[in-house]
Amino acid sequence: MLLSSLLLAFVPAGFAATADDWRGRSIYQIITDRYALPAGANPNTCDTSKRTWCGGTWNTIRENLDYIQNAGFTAIWISPVSQNYEGPTTAYGDAYHGYWIADASQLNARFGTADDLKELSAEVHRRGMYLMVDIVANNVMATSTTPDLSTFMFKEQSQYHPYCPIDWLNNTSVQNCWLGDSVVPLPDINTQDPGVQATYGTWIQNLVQEYSIDGLRIDAAKHVSADFWPGFCGKAGVFCMGEVFGDDIATASQYQDAMDSILNYPMYDALVQAFSIPGPRNVSAVTTVLQDIQQNMKDPTVMGNFLENQDVPRWHNISIDQQSLYNAMVFTFMSDGIPIMYYGQEQGLSGNADPYNRGPLWPSAYAQTTTYNMTKSLNQLRNYLVNSTDWAKSRTQVLNIESDGIAIMKGDVVTILTNIGSPPQNVSVVAYTPWENSFSSTEYASLVFSHPAPADTFYSIFTCKQYAVGSNGTLEVQYTLGGVPVVLVPNDIIKDAGFCQWASHIQADVPVNNGALAMAPRAVALVLSAVVGLSVLV
Repeated sequence: MLLSSLLLAFVPAGFAATADDWRGRSIYQIITDRYALPAGANPNTCDTSKRTWCGGTWNTIRENLDYIQNAGFTAIWISPVSQNYEGPTTAYGDAYHGYWIADASQLNARFGTADDLKELSAEVHRRGMYLMVDIVANNVMATSTTPDLSTFMFKEQSQYHPYCPIDWLNNTSVQNCWLGDSVVPLPDINTQDPGVQATYGTWIQNLVQEYSIDGLRIDAAKHVSADFWPGFCGKAGVFCMGEVFGDDIATASQYQDAMDSILNYPMYDALVQAFSIPGPRNVSAVTTVLQDIQQNMKDPTVMGNFLENQDVPRWHNISIDQQSLYNAMVFTFMSDGIPIMYYGQEQGLSGNADPYNRGPLWPSAYAQTTTYNMTKSLNQLRNYLVNSTDWAKSRTQVLNIESDGIAIMKGDVVTILTNIGSPPQNVSVVAYTPWENSFSSTEYASLVFSHPAPADTFYSIFTCKQYAVGSNGTLEVQYTLGGVPVVLVPNDIIKDAGFCQWASHIQADVPVNNGALAMAPRAVALVLSAVVGLSVLV
């Protein structure tokens, strides 16, 4: 009941969803062709290496929304819906991913009909969720550098930039030359042309209104001049999140100035540096990027946080240790920004690059894995905080950074993360909170077993283990049984958020309860036995 009520609280008043509306959302990203199959389809015929269609549609997304909603997500992001290239298979396969645009004004028949897309949108909204659609405005797709323009929405040569390969050191070239290559070139649309701007404005306005779309993810946003996007997004009338690939914050900030949001590639790169195993395990990269973002970006709280997507390797191919995923993933949910989970991250899908990072989800049988249940807990907490407080608008503070981890605070939630991985180590990470303990160690021993917890007591959302603020406001996590992430919530909201219903009478050893992890036996033992050391309480 709690999850349903939280999601219904998100039901939009209309479809003109703004950055304020999206700030508290969490997004599940879907490659439409690879999420779910129609009933009765053969589940064993999808060969990822062949780069061809496997059968996912808008209808099969609609029929399988429970899996996403039960994990606590409040929005979905789907592949581009426009018509794609429909000719002979290319050297790079077929347009199963949806990004090879032909006529943007037409729908992709491979994914369904107009009624199918409307029914998906209606069902998403019935559940109190939002619909984000990927769009491609920078380019179309061709099989030569002299394509037949009659197959595209823009049919005049003047509506395209002349062919040229990109010089990545020249910003004008990045914006005006062609993505792709000579095998599958992507003709670059002349978005400086007033006629193109007007046509695009009418198209996106009609698309958003016709299908009740709440937000746009804009592909290759930095390959278009930033001054194009305010007019385009203004005509759309909904939240716009652009893809600005790369970790240069100066470039990224120009594009958030031009639209609501961008994908947080700078933080993605920092999380890889900090948590991947093997890797440099440079935790300071996270604090440096966080500081730069907070100083230079228009609004860090609406940037899109992610660990995986269709253009980067799956985490499994970056890091060999599952705890590294858990710690990095928790950061994407509990820091500034909108968390985005790429389909299959919760199932441990692998794949280093296109096409292998775009495999089908159905072989997983949509199991409730450890990662799925951790995601469920994170969304449950985040949805409560968003719906009940100003947590989403608050800024992340770094409480401490050490070689083995980082402690952050957003609102009154303290998150302590480590990069040591699964093997136990005799190390700890301390969070220096703004709170002081107000009771002695003797009083604490009594409180644990017989009295309601004090205001400066916290609980882990994953284990319901009790933590108290020690001298000088310290909270300390020891990793003698492995490097699990710890999210600590004050006792005055833990029960209202739906965790640890008996938290005021917590015992020394507690069972997994209501939103905590459901894991394999070894993982249960690891998490439930994790020693959390309290600082001296005197």
